[in-house]
Amino acid sequence: MQTALINGVTISFEDSGGKGPAVILSHGFLMDHSMFDHQVEALKGAYRVITWDERGFGGTQATGEFTYWDSANDVLGLMDHLGIQSAVIGGMSQGGFLSLRVALTAPERVRALILIDTQSGTEAPETVEPYNGLHAAWLEHGAVAVQDIIAGIILGPGEWSDWFAKWGAMQPDQFSKAFNCLMHRDDITDRLGEISCPALIIHGTADVAIPMEKAEVLRDRLAGPTTLVPIDGGPHAANMTHPAPVNDAVLRFLSALD
Repeated sequence: MQTALINGVTISFEDSGGKGPAVILSHGFLMDHSMFDHQVEALKGAYRVITWDERGFGGTQATGEFTYWDSANDVLGLMDHLGIQSAVIGGMSQGGFLSLRVALTAPERVRALILIDTQSGTEAPETVEPYNGLHAAWLEHGAVAVQDIIAGIILGPGEWSDWFAKWGAMQPDQFSKAFNCLMHRDDITDRLGEISCPALIIHGTADVAIPMEKAEVLRDRLAGPTTLVPIDGGPHAANMTHPAPVNDAVLRFLSALD
């Protein structure tokens, strides 16, 4: 991992290098840059792929409370650090939240968007209390008390011991800062019409965290040419569990931009 001081925060990131067009991928809540390993492998031959650890996760420490607008500025700062004027900006779940904000903050620097299992709004009211309960249980008893529930929400069925180990090692204050950002984000749905770059929306049909209807809102309200690709049986982290159809969709989209 490389590091760079961006906006007063030491950001950890990986850069595949090369002379191809830049693609920057931002991970989901409770994940880190490695969730895009399958996508990096598929893209790195033709594209310069940058993945990074967002505030509170992986090798990047949150130094205080923050918002997804701050995270969007982290992407722009990382682009400055790497000498990248414009890039395809992509993200899964919270990575999509911040990617949309990159496009609103600096549209001239966003060649296109890749939005995976994400949305433009806030948490549904019926999820707030359960999510607050998961947060409280994590802080009181550790990640082990809720890891199976969280894995079911994000990853679906499978063997996730590597992620359980990462969650168990998280510092409680880092988890809380990231959780507060997630739960108190603003609704930018009314601003989607300001985003006119091409967009690829990828969404798992079995996503229990963000329903397909939220992806359809993005499709219908983004102002640029937009394609929605459902991933049959894909959970919230469809790019991890169903990499083949996700990578196929991403490669088709990127090749059409060239």
